[in-house]
Amino acid sequence: QVQLVESGGGFVQPGGSLRLSCAASGSIFTIYAMGWYRRAPGQQRELVASVTSGGSMNYADSVKGRFTISRDIAKNTVYLQMNSLKPEDTAVYYCNADLRIMMTMRRSSDYWGQGTQVTVSS
Repeated sequence: QVQLVESGGGFVQPGGSLRLSCAASGSIFTIYAMGWYRRAPGQQRELVASVTSGGSMNYADSVKGRFTISRDIAKNTVYLQMNSLKPEDTAVYYCNADLRIMMTMRRSSDYWGQGTQVTVSS
């Protein structure tokens, strides 16, 4: 019923930039928040950044000043601009959404994209 489709991952050298996109589609009534998480090899998934429907943003301390989250409400899309990338940013990045679907009007924050690999290496 709901799909989150990510794009924009890849390989970049330290200091480089990448921009991730995530588009939500399907039987969506309203989106309350969207965000990005990441999981590095051998580590737990962690929040990178999130933005609410009201525009409130939250960032992990490790990415503050380097990453910027933004959204296009009309397109149900969230972006993550990643600058000054470091090798420790290497991970699979997952899009997440907190939304309410049509028909049942059920709300859940357990909507995830398939993940996109970001590799930062020289």
